[in-house]
Amino acid sequence: MIIKEANKSDILTIHQLANQIWWPTYEPILSKDQISFMLEKSYSEAALDEQMNDGMTFLLAKRDDTVVAFAGYSIDLNERICKLHKLYILPSEQGKGTGKKLIQHVIELSKKNAAAILELNVNRNNPALGFYKAIGFEIFKKVDIPYYGFILNDFVLRMPIEQ
Repeated sequence: MIIKEANKSDILTIHQLANQIWWPTYEPILSKDQISFMLEKSYSEAALDEQMNDGMTFLLAKRDDTVVAFAGYSIDLNERICKLHKLYILPSEQGKGTGKKLIQHVIELSKKNAAAILELNVNRNNPALGFYKAIGFEIFKKVDIPYYGFILNDFVLRMPIEQ
């Protein structure tokens, strides 16, 4: 498994992966309208370009020369919090340690920037919640976030970063 930082030339790959991952992941818990909207709003090529311009760092995980997962994070140096905005793994790759390796990579990068907490949001009905808890995240708070006519029913999870 190789993890590398993405750049602008990887935007199309991230866009395509998001479309491959979101449908099987979220169809059981979100409406088709919401999935379509979220993919357009957050994972169109223009949206990904804007996120990179705004300081989000993307990572790609490759297995056998094929990109199988991606993550997106940013670090608030004042708050010392690394926010993991995105962690998506192809369904065929889930359960192989890819998500854990990506998170460990983000933790190592966060340590270099003196972040003390790794934080993420997860839909309260997402089966990945069990994965996050198993690797050390705890529920920090429950939130309902209005988002363009939809409500994001999330947990905010946190994990301390050992320095």
